[in-house]
Amino acid sequence: MGPFECAVASWPTQVTRPIVLGPQTVPEVTDETTVARHPALAVLSAIVHSENRRAPDILEVVARGLLSFDPETTKYWFEMVEVGLESTPTRENWRKLMQNVITHFPGHRTLFEEKYLEGKAEGKAEGEARGEAKGVLRVLEVRGLSITDAVRERITTCTDLDRLNDWLDRAGTVERAEDLFAPGTDPTELPKDAP
Repeated sequence: MGPFECAVASWPTQVTRPIVLGPQTVPEVTDETTVARHPALAVLSAIVHSENRRAPDILEVVARGLLSFDPETTKYWFEMVEVGLESTPTRENWRKLMQNVITHFPGHRTLFEEKYLEGKAEGKAEGEARGEAKGVLRVLEVRGLSITDAVRERITTCTDLDRLNDWLDRAGTVERAEDLFAPGTDPTELPKDAP
């Protein structure tokens, strides 16, 4: 088909020559040096030949070749392949080849996006722990209790929300800041006679 010509009166203003991509027009990239020289072609090859019997070999070569780029470029091309593979069975093979990187295609449920969201959840939990620790310290400070560096460090480095909640509850009644850590007062601590 084509070329398609647009014109004003007898003057051509634009000529469009469509290029159709498919298994017959895109080569099977099976050489890492080709991936390094032509990453876009390699990505198209992985996508277009996803139903080919050689798809696993193509994916492996493309993955290894894309690792030759700087991390941000590698991340971009890795996700481009995954998005292009859509819901094909080959997509799962590709996901096994990928590393943890941040998503460039939000909303497509790529492995990178899942890992990114997991990281955000972990960051939220860390933020909650920091907030609880600040609360414990604030209650102790408002009550005028002396807080040693060792106590401050133990509170601020704790990531166990249950323990921090317990300390926050007890911070209003202890006589000394160190009493927060008294044996037998920590609900997450095993009794001395426990196996």
